[in-house]
Amino acid sequence: MVKSVRVIWLFILDVIIWGLIAATAIQVFRRPDFYPLKVGVVAGAACCVLLYLYLGRRRATDARGVEAVDAGKTVTNKKPRPRQAARPPVQEVIKLVLLDDDGDPLKEWYIKGEISLLIGKTNARQEADIDLADSEYASLVSAEHAVLNRVGSEWYVEDVDSRSGTGLRAAKKSSVDKLESGTPHRIGPGDLLYIANTRLLVK
Repeated sequence: MVKSVRVIWLFILDVIIWGLIAATAIQVFRRPDFYPLKVGVVAGAACCVLLYLYLGRRRATDARGVEAVDAGKTVTNKKPRPRQAARPPVQEVIKLVLLDDDGDPLKEWYIKGEISLLIGKTNARQEADIDLADSEYASLVSAEHAVLNRVGSEWYVEDVDSRSGTGLRAAKKSSVDKLESGTPHRIGPGDLLYIANTRLLVK
């Protein structure tokens, strides 16, 4: 609003100045005996035109400068993006422990330094790295039941289309999640793997 009023007043002032110049020129040129004054009026009018053009260009430059400053303020006032929370460090998985129904350890497999392990049952055609052929519920365990894969320092378990399925109970959860075949799930110390009804504690 203030800017619009200022523009109107500048326009009125320009009209008054040019009106006075035009009126003076008309009065001078109507009298033939004022030749030096005529030359002065022409020179003065030329100076006024040049000054007007200069001031007009200056106003346009200032206006662009103000717009640029306003744009800069707009960019500067943008709220910074919130930082993403740092991912907690991964605890190293060292071994798997076979548990009985009372939660007591029966057997251990040290997996530190390994890359990929097959959980299942050893037979004439293949050998399982985590062999559950002697476990209490071995009849429910498939020969190729699940696989463990290490990526960097993280371990992932994946069901390989087993007959009885694979479950995972996270360390801080009380419920068991049934794993979808072919989908890897991250595991860590304290997690409990369910190979059918056979439990493997991740440590």
